[in-house]
Amino acid sequence: MKINFSKVEQAFSDESAIKEISTKTPYIAVDSFPKLGLLSALSFLEWASENPNGVVTLPTGKTAQYFIDFTHLLLDNWTNKKGKDILAKYGLSDMKKPELNGLHIVQMGEFYPINSEQHNSLYNFIEKNYIEGFGLDRDKALLIDSNKIELAEGKSFHEVFPDYKIDLTLRYREAKTYNEQLQKESIFKIDQWCTQYESKIREKGGIGFFLGGIGPDGHIAFNTRGTQHFSSTRLTETNFETQAITAGDLGGIEVSSNRLVITVGLGTLGFNPENKAIIYAAGEAIAEVIKNSLESEPHVLYPATSLQKLKNSRFYLTEGAAVKLEDAVENYYSTGPWTHQKTERAVMELCKKINKFGGKLQLEDLKADKYCSRIPDLNKDTVQSVIDSIEAKIKKGMIKETNQVFYHTGPHHDDIMLGIMPLTNRQSRDASNEMHFSVLTSGFNAVTNTFLYDLLIDTKDLMNQGKIEMVDYPDFFKDGYKYKWDKDIYHYLDNIAAQNPEEKRRGVCHRVVRALVSIWGIKNKSELTDAIYEILTSLKNSYDGSKNPPKIQKLKGMIRELEEELVWAHYGTMVKNVHHLRLGFYHSNSKGSQPDMEKDVMPILEDFRKYKPTVISLAMDPQGSGPDTHYKVLQAIARAVEEWDKEEDLSNLRIVGYRNVWFRYNPWDVEVIVPVSLNALATLDKSFEECYITQVNASFPSYQLDGKFSDLTQSIWFEQHKQIQLLLGKNYFYQNSSPLLRATHGMVYIRELDVSQFLEEASSLGKSMEGIF
Repeated sequence: MKINFSKVEQAFSDESAIKEISTKTPYIAVDSFPKLGLLSALSFLEWASENPNGVVTLPTGKTAQYFIDFTHLLLDNWTNKKGKDILAKYGLSDMKKPELNGLHIVQMGEFYPINSEQHNSLYNFIEKNYIEGFGLDRDKALLIDSNKIELAEGKSFHEVFPDYKIDLTLRYREAKTYNEQLQKESIFKIDQWCTQYESKIREKGGIGFFLGGIGPDGHIAFNTRGTQHFSSTRLTETNFETQAITAGDLGGIEVSSNRLVITVGLGTLGFNPENKAIIYAAGEAIAEVIKNSLESEPHVLYPATSLQKLKNSRFYLTEGAAVKLEDAVENYYSTGPWTHQKTERAVMELCKKINKFGGKLQLEDLKADKYCSRIPDLNKDTVQSVIDSIEAKIKKGMIKETNQVFYHTGPHHDDIMLGIMPLTNRQSRDASNEMHFSVLTSGFNAVTNTFLYDLLIDTKDLMNQGKIEMVDYPDFFKDGYKYKWDKDIYHYLDNIAAQNPEEKRRGVCHRVVRALVSIWGIKNKSELTDAIYEILTSLKNSYDGSKNPPKIQKLKGMIRELEEELVWAHYGTMVKNVHHLRLGFYHSNSKGSQPDMEKDVMPILEDFRKYKPTVISLAMDPQGSGPDTHYKVLQAIARAVEEWDKEEDLSNLRIVGYRNVWFRYNPWDVEVIVPVSLNALATLDKSFEECYITQVNASFPSYQLDGKFSDLTQSIWFEQHKQIQLLLGKNYFYQNSSPLLRATHGMVYIRELDVSQFLEEASSLGKSMEGIF
């Protein structure tokens, strides 16, 4: 495929592991999320230098951060060695520093309605990061300011849509009330505004440079699955996947599911035939969408296929995002020595391709397959060798552990549960094992204002009814609140057994009172009441998705900590063995930086020294393309292990790597496969529902499922069981001599590494993430 790459693109393409490109739209694959930001920033500056008065549309939201950071880094260091070295490496050594104030920026989309002054409006993001941050000219910008879109009778959107809900059926039906008539007229006024916005873009010649992400359904801007490829700027609804992704910005899916959007259309992007339209994406979670977007003919199911008609369209990807592309698969099999891992993958994928059990595969099937035919010394025993290796992994996952000290870590609350709960439950059944569960961040972002508000109202009411008796004792405020935190746990668990929801709630309120006294330094019952009213007032005056003051963030975090204690207390783990490290980086906005030794590494190292674990578990996301938190937690643990290794003989220490609902291992990636019974699945679901009280209603759900994370986990583990079942056959399970395997209906895939292997992997990941800063 002949591609007219720019200088920057050619330099990154030369570095890429994937050389041959066969997709409908050209792409470049890089080895980390930060490097994706560097590529995007250099490409933008290269284009801006050639088009100083051009029309640009730039990304908004969290995924834009690396692009923004690298653009600043390059502009700030253009004439010094650091900047010159980067520019020379990527073909821009002779390029003059671009002036960005001549560019015309066009906002690609916005939630509607939303106050443009809110920090979570996309308008505000552009104002802060591009108008102020990059120095773009405000007078040349086309922005979507909800406050300034004219509505019926000159009213504000607060007056016309007081509940923020807009019924688009009013476009087509009769208005039955005065309010509906007001809303109908307003909708048509918004439609007219959108038409004028589109006209202004076209008057500028159309968008010349577009850089944006792609959603889990393949959406570009807010052009979701099913959007017509010639669509223009409009007011429209979104789908569940988009609502789930934006829930974090808007304060929960309860908000995002009711919020409409204004978006430029796919036709808007395609109006200028010279438009350099770049879609960037990171991580294996998006890989299927990328495959469909790049390998399919133009289709409304895949919005990004509309860009195929633009000669300058591009995809910038991490290797994880590109992993399912035919080019990437070919590169995997054709690069480097052939390993048994490749044999496992080729055989298992053949089973899926031709829907045939492994035991039924014939040598002719393997010879006819593009990749199995490459297996060295291919013979009639090849499939059996794969079956044997997978069986060995399963048997390893069934070993009964004794006399071990387990230190299970999670970046966030519920990560351990959703990653390896069937394994931890089996470990906890043997009294010779010592169990520790450590959550390394606060997790306050997962608690909605509405949840906390309702909980504080209940706490206040129970106090008024005299049902929180401890607040009537002066010693409680002096130091009594510090003790018996486990009493709240067992009160709650007792009332799970008693099926008494009111008393369960009282147990939670007890913990809230202890947390309030601890955080606010409260001295008596009157101050406690005042503090509750103060928080209620703050929450009531906050908009959905707003940032809370630090003390309220801490209170939310302590509610999440209660949930984690509840989960593991189900299985006999004491509160003192559930650790809340609250690492310092979680409150920092720095990207890609190494963990701080004192704030991030030492708390972990001190636990290692104190408890002397023989097994440490952690979330291992691929290529650092997962949440920034997961990457930093992994690096902090690696640093702590590295330091501990200098003090003690860790030759017998095992590191267990797991993934949860965001990323998945393949069976050929791992050393251990853990069978999961129906009983274990039921235990997972019940524990999640009873303990993660802030998450049961899924205010921040996965885009993969409209439901609880425990439901999604079950579906993933079941899919993984089907994957193994297709190789081993159904008889292997329901006719097995092992009761556990006969009861198996799910599988968990995990890594098992020694210290040197783990540190090597962490170092390799760290170099790809950090080496370019």
